[in-house]
Formats: sequence, C-alpha cells, structure tokens
Amino acid sequence: MADLQSLELLKRGAAAAGVEELILRRWSPRAFAGCDVPAADLKVIFEAAGWAASSFNEQPWRFLVGRNGDETYQKILGSLIEFNQLWAKGAPVLILSLAATVFHGNGRPNGSAMHDLGAATAYLSLQAIALGLHTHSMAGFDKQKAREAFGVPDDFEIGVVTALGYLGDPSTLLDKMQAQELAPRIRKPLTETVFKGWGTPFDL
Repeated sequence: MADLQSLELLKRGAAAAGVEELILRRWSPRAFAGCDVPAADLKVIFEAAGWAASSFNEQPWRFLVGRNGDETYQKILGSLIEFNQLWAKGAPVLILSLAATVFHGNGRPNGSAMHDLGAATAYLSLQAIALGLHTHSMAGFDKQKAREAFGVPDDFEIGVVTALGYLGDPSTLLDKMQAQELAPRIRKPLTETVFKGWGTPFDL
C-alpha cells in the first residue's frame, strides 16, 4: 500500500514564488478511495463553482452529479471510453459538466460559454482540494451517448466528465496507470506559453 502523504508531496507542483499552495497541491489522480463524499462538502464544492466569472454573469454551467451506484452515476460511467471506465468506476462521485450556449435573455449565441464552464470547473477542483478531496476531469467519453442518456437539449454543449473523491492507493490501478500516478508532475516553461508577440516570449 502506498504512503499517500508521500504521494501528495511527490505530486505537489514545483515551488513557484507567490503561487498559492492550494494551486500547487491540485493534481488529477486515477486511484480513489471507496468512501463517500459528504453531501455538505459537495454543496460547498458547487457553491465555489458558482462564484466563477462568466460573461454578463450568465453562469452558463450545469452539472449532472452521480453517486456511485445510482442511476446518474451509471449513465455517466457508461458514456466513458473503456480505459477511463477501468479506473473511474472506483470514484465515489462522477460529474458531467455542460454549458448553455445561448444567452437566456435574448437567445443569442454565448461564445464564452465553454470558457466560463472551464472556469467553474477549475473553482470546483480547487475547492475540492481545500476539503481534502481530488478531482480528475476527462474528455475520453462519448458525448452523444451522454446527451441521449440524459436528454440534453441541443442548446447545451457537453464539457467533460469529472471524477471526484478521496485519494486512493495507486496499487489498485493497472500497471500502466500506476506509472503515471507515481511520476512527478511537470509543466511547460512560461517561455512556451506567455508571449508579447506571436512566438516571442513575454519578459517575466
């Protein structure tokens, strides 16, 4: 059995002056413990998501939430590709995120809807870390299958599926997943992502 405290230290983001500890502690495990997430914690997590910024304060995000064993959970799990099903079935909570693609007041397209959904999901993930939980968002699922399973209207775009729960033992995963679970995290240098002109790094 892995030492989960040591694993958390290994996965902590490299020290960066001024970056909040909560951000450095966020990572995306595949091994989850089987214990349930209290309803009170879920409420706090989604309250946090609701405070994300959004265009015209539209708050286009919607979340379908399933607890392991209920119908919603099974529908979300059933939409995942086989690789993701192998590990995600151990998470106590699965969340399907969606965004309204038109403004409710005038019916015009909301070009920022998916950006705003991403912001809400980031808030959700950071609040989960603050509560001692972890999330792992994934794009590997059949969006059309999920849309049909829940009868999602055409004016909503499906985002990602997010697994949520307490960190579990990596030894419960397949070998190829364990290697990723136990490897340090890396990020691209800012010279590759922050520019003052296209391809010209910003001076930081």
